[in-house]
Amino acid sequence: VQLQASGGGLVQAGGSLRLSCAASGRTFSDYVMGWFRQAPGKEREFVATINWSGGSTYYASSVKGRFTISRVNAKNTVYLQMNSLKPEDTAVYYCAADLSYGTSWSRYAYWGQGTQVTVSS
Repeated sequence: VQLQASGGGLVQAGGSLRLSCAASGRTFSDYVMGWFRQAPGKEREFVATINWSGGSTYYASSVKGRFTISRVNAKNTVYLQMNSLKPEDTAVYYCAADLSYGTSWSRYAYWGQGTQVTVSS
């Protein structure tokens, strides 16, 4: 499956952004989708994941209550709505797909190219 992330940008602290990830090449609803991020000099970290139907989600504690992951299988797209953004949310955000559910980046077989999110203070 091929993944294309978009929607990043520069926003002030307290602002919002919505990331999108469009999938192609395989049956989208067969895949668990996840969002990860990587800040300069830091390891890639888990942000959120959503199961095949969209009925189950899980978030990193650092974003829970501020970010919402969702998917529209008919559009082959997964979203990450990010509210109340903080400077520490600044990172390259990646969408990922896999056949199984998990929070470790090493479990995900397919990755998008990343989109930069910068939050100014």
